[in-house]
Amino acid sequence: MRIAQIAPLTEAVPPKLYGGTERVVHWLTEELVALGHDVTLFASGDSQTSAKLCATWPRALRLDGSVRDPNALHMVMLENVRQRCDEEEFDILHFHLDYYPWSLFYRQPTPFLTTLHGRLDLPEHQPVFSAFKDVPVVSISDAQRRPVPNANWVRTVRHGLPEMLLTPKVATPSYLAVLGRIAPEKGVDRAIKIAMRCGIPLKIAAKVDRADQDYYDQLIYPLINGNPLVDYIGEISDNEKAEFLSGALGLLLPIDWPEPFGLVMIESMACGTPVIAYNRGSVPEVIDDGITGFIVEDELSAVAAVGRLADLSRARVRAQFERRFTARRMALDYLAAYRSLMNEAEPRIKLVSSAE
Repeated sequence: MRIAQIAPLTEAVPPKLYGGTERVVHWLTEELVALGHDVTLFASGDSQTSAKLCATWPRALRLDGSVRDPNALHMVMLENVRQRCDEEEFDILHFHLDYYPWSLFYRQPTPFLTTLHGRLDLPEHQPVFSAFKDVPVVSISDAQRRPVPNANWVRTVRHGLPEMLLTPKVATPSYLAVLGRIAPEKGVDRAIKIAMRCGIPLKIAAKVDRADQDYYDQLIYPLINGNPLVDYIGEISDNEKAEFLSGALGLLLPIDWPEPFGLVMIESMACGTPVIAYNRGSVPEVIDDGITGFIVEDELSAVAAVGRLADLSRARVRAQFERRFTARRMALDYLAAYRSLMNEAEPRIKLVSSAE
């Protein structure tokens, strides 16, 4: 199968540090190539891939201070994909750019789908899905669909990561962990309070986006400054995650938004580390309560769950990851979606019989 994967240009594929969407695109692309498919990846020039790389810009836009209008470069990339469709180079197009491609690609014959990686509950999303009600879309959790139930959902494909990318390391778990991004919706201030109420050290490996700087300055810094229980490490790479997570008693995810998936949960599970997460968005679809962690409602129940972490089998946490959340499983799910769309597509060439 000739497959085009079209990624955001914001981060490299895979990203050097934080970047969930680009990381998933990388894992999917590598699995598709390993399964014998002809894959072209449209991404930034500093991406690393086994597929054919088509680079629109030499460097990921978040790391390139010279780019002030990222939309312009994304439009160039989409036009490049469109022109190559005219040459019938691809059997299927897989977009990871939200709704940006829809108007252009709805008017051409190559089958395509879009994985929606973000939240869909904002008021401005409603007219978009009304205008493009027939565009095929994939959700990363069933919960993500709730605000737009009438979209043309092809299927839900939950994220997966390479089976051996993160594995349990020998460690004596001694702290609670936060991993990812410091932002109001991620509830890092609540995680700090949970750890303090438990009297257990907390390590925070997370980045601060410019948009979240006020939250960090006003809420987080006062909680961690001079606090002997809190160790703010900063942003870490994939190579550092296994050791960081394996040393944790559990991962805290006291979110306050409809999390579409939460990649950090399966990263933790891959290391055998259970997760304590608030019952929001996709959490009940990812965590098997009482097996891979605990689903809680508030700070008080989270504190109680910390006391039950020792009852969970870390080997069983890892086994559930292997059963449910590998990149190979994700790739096979997407291939099934591709084939379904290709079977439904109109043939590009009309066969004319001799009788005509």
